This record gives sequence, structure tokens and C-alpha cells, in this order.
Amino acid sequence: MPTHATESNKAAKTSSPDDFTPEQVKELSIALNALLADVFALYIKTKNFHWHMSGPHFRDYHLLLDEQADQIFKISDDIAERVRKIGGQTIRSIGQIARLQRIADNDYEFVPAHGMLEELQADNKALAHSLREAHQVAADANDYATTSLIEVWIDEAERRAWFLFESTR
Repeated sequence: MPTHATESNKAAKTSSPDDFTPEQVKELSIALNALLADVFALYIKTKNFHWHMSGPHFRDYHLLLDEQADQIFKISDDIAERVRKIGGQTIRSIGQIARLQRIADNDYEFVPAHGMLEELQADNKALAHSLREAHQVAADANDYATTSLIEVWIDEAERRAWFLFESTR
């Protein structure tokens, strides 16, 4: 008689709707889950800096970071749902995010406004780089839906980096 955990595992498995091979599902899931971890890390860092912003440009920077955080958070669901649509499993915990993230946390008690903006600019550029790498994985698998989504996210990351750069000049 199957255990409840076994039944749950069977229920959690999905078929690959686009006939991706198991290896393609694995490679795409790895790439997308790493992106998802980075998106959550960047979202939290952006909100952290939004909450702790100070200085003469407080209002402008506070609003900019809130807008950017909303945009970053918005893609998290799209990434996770794409993993599930191709037949993969997505991240399940904060611990898994911490193990997969490539965007470094910032736990400093005080970061000057200019430093916050520079760090977020670098992080958004790093995210754009990781998005390009994931795009190649998706392109190799002929996963046109994922490549299309990633192209939009690259543009958004580049735009955020550009706004942050211009705000530091």
C-alpha cells in the first residue's frame, strides 16, 4: 500500500506539455530555479534598501526602489509557473533560495543612498547576465515560450540598471 508521501510525490509530477526530454526539463528547471532564487534575493534587497533609504533624495529613491521591487517580484510567479509548465519542480523554501541565489545579501546596518543604488545597479546587471545564460539553455531546448519571457526580463533588468546608473551620476 503506498504511503501518503509516495502518493503526494506521484501527484506532484507533471507531464511535459511540449515534449521536452527529461534532460531538457532538468536543465531548464535548474536554470529557471536559479533565476527564481536571484529574483527573490534581489526583490528582498531592493525592498530592504527602499525601507532604509535616507538622505536628500529620499522620496525619489524610495519611490524608484518600490517601483523596481514590484517589477522584480512580478516575474517571480512567471518563472515558477514556467518551471511547472515544462514539467519541472520549483523551489520550495527560503533555505533553497539561499542555496541557489547568486545575488549577494546585504545585511549592513547602514548603507548610504549612493551605495545602495550602485549595488542594485550591479545586481540588476548580474541578473541580466544570468538571464542571458538561461536564455541560451531555453534556446538550446527550443523552448520558445521561455526565451520570449526571458527577453522581456532582460530588457527590464537593463532598464532598472540604467535608471540606477543615471541616479548615481
